[in-house]
Amino acid sequence: MAILWRTSALAQRHAEIGGELEDWNGMGTAWFYDHTPERAKADYEAIRTKAGLMDVSGLKKCHVVGPDAAYVIDRVTTRNVEKIMPGRSTYASILNDQGKFVDDCIIYRLSVNSWLVVHGTGTGMEQLTTVAAAKNCSVLFDDDMHDMSLQGPVAVDFLAKHVEGIRDLAYFGMMQTKLFGCPVMISRTGYTGERGYEIFCQRKHAVHLWDNILSEGASMGIQPVQFSTLDLLRTESYLLFYPGDNSETYPFDGETCGDTLWELGLEFTVSPGKTGFIGAENHYASEGKERFKIYGVLLDGTTPADEGADLLKDGEKVGVVTFGMYSELNQHNVGIARMPVSCATPGTALTVRNADGAEIAATAQEMPFYDKDKSIRTAKG
Repeated sequence: MAILWRTSALAQRHAEIGGELEDWNGMGTAWFYDHTPERAKADYEAIRTKAGLMDVSGLKKCHVVGPDAAYVIDRVTTRNVEKIMPGRSTYASILNDQGKFVDDCIIYRLSVNSWLVVHGTGTGMEQLTTVAAAKNCSVLFDDDMHDMSLQGPVAVDFLAKHVEGIRDLAYFGMMQTKLFGCPVMISRTGYTGERGYEIFCQRKHAVHLWDNILSEGASMGIQPVQFSTLDLLRTESYLLFYPGDNSETYPFDGETCGDTLWELGLEFTVSPGKTGFIGAENHYASEGKERFKIYGVLLDGTTPADEGADLLKDGEKVGVVTFGMYSELNQHNVGIARMPVSCATPGTALTVRNADGAEIAATAQEMPFYDKDKSIRTAKG
């Protein structure tokens, strides 16, 4: 049984609409409001066509402050943080000494020596704390800070009623402001491949903000969205989930867990020419030695790939589909897969075999499947 050591201030609100709180990162999270396919479809289409509000407070929020804060973050993450100016953020990876991926994060620069690092289920906080131990720097875990994700095309229209300048907030920008009378930090980030915003607030204001956003936003089609909807959205948007897409879930025979950025397609998270971060030497040495590639699959028909479905080439199992989804809205049946490097070429003929034995013809395809040029998530105005 999971030990839930963190509690969202919104737990009662989730329970009132049927939310089943399951462990994510030590916090009870509303994975489902309703297990029916109809609810999953409605939540997915709400974010793609209107907007959805999701409680993502299970993310770990770490303040990194002090004169050596930039050094600590620079050592732990793959980005050159000195190029991040106050009011901006960036997506980064965190590696272990072997150069293998152990976490990802978003780094926010709040002011000169004040940063916020928000990460998921990996060891990001532990890495930051270890490096900061001998430096003039403090790492403060903040579970009072809550995070609500408002994602979808009408999100900006809704926020524009209350927040001056929100339309000018660039992708991965952030602003300190107020919403419904409460102090908030709003960032132009999310995990849906849609134009969206994350609203950071104090615990004591979370319910007030949640209620007002849903009440006033209802006429615009804004609705609460269950956490499991992220799997549908991220799959067609090529947004990986640790450890669901990683060797922690799909281990190698006779090898310890751990994937390189080259295998995951996350090498872009390393700032050009950067050295000195944990695992840097082994990261660069692993280029060209990929044991597999994360790549997309496009399936025939409308039956999606099961989570963990076998991936076949010429009748032999060669990989696994980590997650699949069919979108009636976007008319595609797609998945994220772990496959041999030789198969990771557009058009390679493959077969997906689901748990019931059904086999579905498929081809390897580049990702993302949705918003291929990322013009939607980065739109201005």
